[in-house]
Amino acid sequence: MEALQEMEEVEQTPEDMISNDFLDDLETDVAVEEASVTSDEFDFDWSSIDTSHLPSSYKTNSWQEKELLQLADHFFQQYTHLCPDRKPLFIHPLNECGVQKFVSTTVRPTLLPYPDMYYWSGCASFVCDYLIMEPLKCPITPPSSLYSPTTILKYQRGNCFDFTVLLCSLLIGAGYDAYCVHGYATLEMCSLDQTQELCPRLRKPPEVPEEEDPNKYRIKYPLEPQSQFELQQKAKKEEETESTQEEEREEEVVVEVDKPKRDPLHGLRVHAWVLVLSGKRKVPETFFINPFTGNHHSTTDECFLGIESIWNHRNYWVNMQDCRKGCKDLSFDLNDSFCWEIMFSESNKPCQLPTESPQKSTDDMQEKEEIGMSFEMPLSWVAQIKVSCREYENPFSRGKKVILYDKAKQEKWAAYANEDGLVERLTVYADSDRTEELEVKEWFKHREDLLYMREVNKQTQLITEHFKPGHPLLLKAHSYTSLEPETERTVEFYHTARVDGLWKRFESATEMTEYFVGREDFLHMRHTEFGERDQKMEKAGVTADANPRPIVQIKEYFHRNPEKPADEDIEERIFMVIDDVIQLTYHLELHDTIASKVVFCRVIGREKREDEIFLSRENTVKYQPWSSEKHKNMRRLYDLLWELRAEQKDLKQQVRDSEAEVLEEEQKGSQSSLEKESQHIGGEDESLAHHTATSSTM
Repeated sequence: MEALQEMEEVEQTPEDMISNDFLDDLETDVAVEEASVTSDEFDFDWSSIDTSHLPSSYKTNSWQEKELLQLADHFFQQYTHLCPDRKPLFIHPLNECGVQKFVSTTVRPTLLPYPDMYYWSGCASFVCDYLIMEPLKCPITPPSSLYSPTTILKYQRGNCFDFTVLLCSLLIGAGYDAYCVHGYATLEMCSLDQTQELCPRLRKPPEVPEEEDPNKYRIKYPLEPQSQFELQQKAKKEEETESTQEEEREEEVVVEVDKPKRDPLHGLRVHAWVLVLSGKRKVPETFFINPFTGNHHSTTDECFLGIESIWNHRNYWVNMQDCRKGCKDLSFDLNDSFCWEIMFSESNKPCQLPTESPQKSTDDMQEKEEIGMSFEMPLSWVAQIKVSCREYENPFSRGKKVILYDKAKQEKWAAYANEDGLVERLTVYADSDRTEELEVKEWFKHREDLLYMREVNKQTQLITEHFKPGHPLLLKAHSYTSLEPETERTVEFYHTARVDGLWKRFESATEMTEYFVGREDFLHMRHTEFGERDQKMEKAGVTADANPRPIVQIKEYFHRNPEKPADEDIEERIFMVIDDVIQLTYHLELHDTIASKVVFCRVIGREKREDEIFLSRENTVKYQPWSSEKHKNMRRLYDLLWELRAEQKDLKQQVRDSEAEVLEEEQKGSQSSLEKESQHIGGEDESLAHHTATSSTM
């Protein structure tokens, strides 16, 4: 291959000299890569695209562009003369019409009329989602052509240089100090291989630094004296134990995991990405953007192995710094002439590299200066970049995008591609082969029930749904393993929007626990126990509404009310509904150790009547370590029992209301589950139809 025959090392040492065998290996590897590209789905015949409708600026060069190309050629000749060991610069490739265009004029600054496109993250996400990645034909040389961003957008595909020019155009239009970069990167970055990376959704937030130990500067007293002989004997025993363990390990059969092979093209693989300098748009620190993924990278990232040149819509700079250690030591002060050689000076004069050639005549120099003084960077030859609202809302050309990470798979859809509003799914696996699922997370948009995320634990089958504010039932989160009635579930609410202050409810077949926040009566928990339904009515086919679970007991817990004395402030009250017992426990004062209690019991041998209260010494048990006489007043206890009976009746109704609310949650959850299942079946049918159509055309 011609590209391989022209391959040169930037820096060689006697130990790193490339042998003929190594070159043969490189040719084999590149041939395999090219074969995989042609047989892959990325194959696309760019020579068949229609260019007849393109503007004249695509097909011809103005006199300013011709002059620009001459000056660029003059700069290139000086550069190759002074730096013969450097690779050729990427200056004026061919466009889609076969016309040479200077790379700076291919950048077309554009601000698209969408809120997300005003930020670098939105621009980067759109580009990486909208375009299909195509690898370079030869991994160690830049492409011979660079198409306009409008053509790249039309066909929704391109190589790293196409991605970069489009993204840089959008970033400059949004006000960022952005540049296209021609350099070198790792195999994984150039081939968009993220299978060894952790999914961004799974990255943990940075840990908060630990506080300084308060005992750091305390006096350390000497330890107790120890016998040196005992220490020697202990160390001897440990050595014998370690040697025995090593022998046992050697006897065991150890299966070594295949390590990834060293890339023979490491340091030679050409890549293009975006550089964003600090300053404009309040960017605090210079950073890189990989256009294939849209991810933010530090300039010290080891995935970037070197830079040849950078450019924007106004100028072109050549890197004159040593890149043997990658990009981590590079200076990005473009005004530093020792680090960056600028093609056109700020006064629009072409820069004059120091040459070793014989001095030219004064007239020739003056003529050059006059040409330079009259030169101005031409406007971009690219037509206005436009993205319709439909294209912006539906960026995936294949319907969805699949990204494979280490032990994870991420799928993305357009906002309205799925009927259930599914826009993203993340599947976490237990192994690198992605065969055993551990967890599935799904994100939704534009749903009537305001569901925005669902988590499924594949090991416990626990499903947790998260809702935005505004749900009809004010749901915040709903966790369950089954949508069958009266199964275990936990529901969280937006308590500030509820009148009762309920923020969490747990329910099972036999109990229900509710937690409250910010109530005026200081109630913070209510626990209800249920009994079994009437078996005769169940066998008769009576519905659950007509045959509710009997309420056995209701417990309520209250926080301390500082406006009341402790002996009048109830901490816990228990309504034993079936046994007809009410128990009150009061709060403690700071100096008390035993709480005051009052228990109202049912009179044995007397029929219970709801409209009657019978109070006597037999059915009232009091433990009153108070000094106040009012607590011993039977009239007061009689009134208290009347109030408790009324509150018990209201509590039973509240419990039934809570059961009805849970039932409504189950119905809505069942409906959502059916929608998801039908959507899944429809997706499988569509996939099967697509597969059948594809097979029939083969």
